[in-house]
Amino acid sequence: MANKTAVRGGSLVAIVGFVTAGLLLTHIPEDESGRKVDVKIAQDGTATVRHVSGKQYLRAYLDIVGVTTACDGLTSYRGRKIRITDQFTEAQCAVMLEEALIDHAKGVMQCTPGLALTIPGRDRARFAAVSLAYNVGVANYCGSTARRLFNAGQIGPACTSMLAWNKVTVNGKKVVSKGLAARRERERAVCAKDA
Repeated sequence: MANKTAVRGGSLVAIVGFVTAGLLLTHIPEDESGRKVDVKIAQDGTATVRHVSGKQYLRAYLDIVGVTTACDGLTSYRGRKIRITDQFTEAQCAVMLEEALIDHAKGVMQCTPGLALTIPGRDRARFAAVSLAYNVGVANYCGSTARRLFNAGQIGPACTSMLAWNKVTVNGKKVVSKGLAARRERERAVCAKDA
């Protein structure tokens, strides 16, 4: 039986809108840990996230490049790095994911006025920008070509430019990660629907 966890998605909805919040709460668990969830967002912005299938990483583990990670790709929580001995409940992971998405969304929206809620037709581009920032960090996103192009209103080229963020560092060398390349392509495909 799948568990349901309610998160106070109203804050995320207020930052990125209903469509983008739904996309983030659905796609980030799938991209980060391979799990499928069902998301329902009420009129007040409260989201109910139901785990459908796939592994949940309630115990910390080392990711592909050796970074201690838990839940849905979290490497830190409220300023504290995840430790390999950390263990969480499903409800804790849901709250942690929402808080991390809120933090990343705030940073993305602050440096990308070209994705403002007042501009119609930007829901999927906002999703792709926040998803990229969740993976590479807000500072890296805010310094990116994608952000510059979004702000210039060049949505298609911005979406395509995200494909460059497909590398990991292994033994001091940057190498293309098949997983990251596939994730960037999924983000680009969703983003391009706004182009």
